[in-house]
Amino acid sequence: MACVLEAPLRMSVLSEVTASSRHYVDRLFDLDPQKVLQGVIDMKNAVIGNNKQKANLIVLGAVPSLKVSTKKEFSCWRSSGIVKWKGLMNGGNWLLYLLQQETSSTELRTECAVVLGSLAMGTENNVKSLLDCHIIPALLQGLLSPDLKFIEACLRCLRTIFISPVTPEDLLYTDATVISHLMALLSRSRYTQEYICQIFSHCCKLQHWHSCGFKSLPQPLLCANGPDHQTILFNHGAVQNIAHLLVSTSYKVRMQALKCFSVLAFENPQVSMTLVNVSVDGELLPQIFVKMLQRDKPIEMQLTSAKCLTSMCRAGAIRTDDSCIVLKTLPCLVRMCSKERLLEERVEGAETLAYLIETDVELQRIASITDHLIVMLADYFKYPSSVSAITDIKRLDHDLKHAHELRQAAFKLYASLGANDEDIRKKIIETENMMDRIVNGLSESSIKVRLAAVRCLHSLSRSVQQLRTSFQDHAVWKPLMKVLQNAPNEILVVASSTLCNLLLEFSPSKEPILESGAIELLCSLTQSENLALRVNGIWALMNMAFQAEQKIKSDILRGLSTEQLFQLLSDSDVNVLMKTLGLLRNLLSTRPTLCILANIADGTTAKELIMTNDDILQKIKYYMSHSNAKLQLAAMFCISNLIWNEEEGSQERQDKLRDMGIVDILHKLSQSSDPNLCDKAKTALQQYLA
Repeated sequence: MACVLEAPLRMSVLSEVTASSRHYVDRLFDLDPQKVLQGVIDMKNAVIGNNKQKANLIVLGAVPSLKVSTKKEFSCWRSSGIVKWKGLMNGGNWLLYLLQQETSSTELRTECAVVLGSLAMGTENNVKSLLDCHIIPALLQGLLSPDLKFIEACLRCLRTIFISPVTPEDLLYTDATVISHLMALLSRSRYTQEYICQIFSHCCKLQHWHSCGFKSLPQPLLCANGPDHQTILFNHGAVQNIAHLLVSTSYKVRMQALKCFSVLAFENPQVSMTLVNVSVDGELLPQIFVKMLQRDKPIEMQLTSAKCLTSMCRAGAIRTDDSCIVLKTLPCLVRMCSKERLLEERVEGAETLAYLIETDVELQRIASITDHLIVMLADYFKYPSSVSAITDIKRLDHDLKHAHELRQAAFKLYASLGANDEDIRKKIIETENMMDRIVNGLSESSIKVRLAAVRCLHSLSRSVQQLRTSFQDHAVWKPLMKVLQNAPNEILVVASSTLCNLLLEFSPSKEPILESGAIELLCSLTQSENLALRVNGIWALMNMAFQAEQKIKSDILRGLSTEQLFQLLSDSDVNVLMKTLGLLRNLLSTRPTLCILANIADGTTAKELIMTNDDILQKIKYYMSHSNAKLQLAAMFCISNLIWNEEEGSQERQDKLRDMGIVDILHKLSQSSDPNLCDKAKTALQQYLA
């Protein structure tokens, strides 16, 4: 198959193809096997550290595999000369072919794997070209060879390809026998151990957190492929096969094994519970991880060990009050947030700490007073400063491009710190320019920063005091409403959760939010296919309707429509049902709502929900004695539907309503001068006498 770079890049590269690049490819067609081998070796030396040369060779056809039907046909083509070959196959097409041929010497096949690995270390376009040529199946086939050097070269190339962000992780799992064979190869050498562990850790990736729709802190969620990959590796004995590598004499092997466990254990109780009981050389794995946290260990090792212990703690394998968490893991992660650390270390440290303390109040309190963490995080927004100590220009350029990751990490950690404790929230908001930073974060170009800023705002919005003060002083509702106008669902879920809190009756932001057209927006959310958005939309409307003036209640009813209310009450999710009933309870000063409720009470499931909601029952009772006859009549329809004898469970409902005094009210209404009320009351009383 043809394998070329994308058109713009290809034209650019072709214009710079040198004679020497073509010379390397041409030598692959020599009839002398030794000259072919030397050509591949020379090609290897030429491409080391030279991305332009790598791209040239791919364009010239050094990579795509040749599919030849017979050896005779191949020999015929080969003997006919390079010119004819070039015309047929675009300039060489040899490396993968030579790699796969059993007739090639082991040394040649090994050198081909090395060159392919070097080409993969170039640009992402190089990796895409290699993937298009089905390099992964060819390399996996090479792992069946008895030659260790060739196996190591294939694994090294596979490692390079799989760590590229353009390579789909699922490609490792297409053949059920691959994982078993890789596990068996772990014992061959320290290089097979290093490369295979690195492949595993990169092919078991999980996505970032997302909001689950609750008004508390959003919870983490795995990507769709995560658990499947974890389960496959676990079921193939990954824990048992990799555990002993943590005490290897090779630092690289120890490190890759550690990274492998950090992704295997994430949000996985099965793996975590297994890890906590595994011992190596008489030491349990948690003890080994704690040793790797020590300050004299490389930062990379400290961080990854902390991630392992964090995952095990969050999965329930280690208690949150265990000394290895409180005295070792948490302080280690706080250290990683120091401005002395590199940017990526500070980001990873803050994000891991945010995850560790996310759901535990005591850990949040401990973290907040450790090494002035809240103040320390403020530096994340000032980086790199004009007085930065960075002297390496490349490092400075890198950090300028990735400074937004620091802001994202800081917002995440602030969100976790302020999830429960009012004093901590106060300290966070009092941090230098904090509210301004959050407001600015809501409009950043990076989706990840915007999401983290909204999550931080959501956490702080759970404070009654801050809703009345800082949130009002900075008019936070304005940028929040702007975010809600056009954002991906992951941001919409957290932003709408925050809006629910800003619409509480004591929030000064409630009125301006109403004036900005929030009703229409929230009504549209109730029609979303996303469950969390439906819950948040109806929840926000429920808060909005609480003790609201009649016009707002009418606008909500008009915006939702009777049909949409019925759909919400038919929703399969209990949260949607309960919030919709809560909304109806808050709207129950209007006749249309009572009529809707009367129709709702005609269904078996709805009857049960209404009968278990004392607030709604008391509202219905109240309107039975209201001065407005239309409201009385609507309330009577509700009662009639609830007590109708022919319906299942009617006796229990009648008994409960009698205990509430409903029968006494019916007797009074049966004497009413309004004939409609009188007739309806008498009909209801007959249900009690039947």
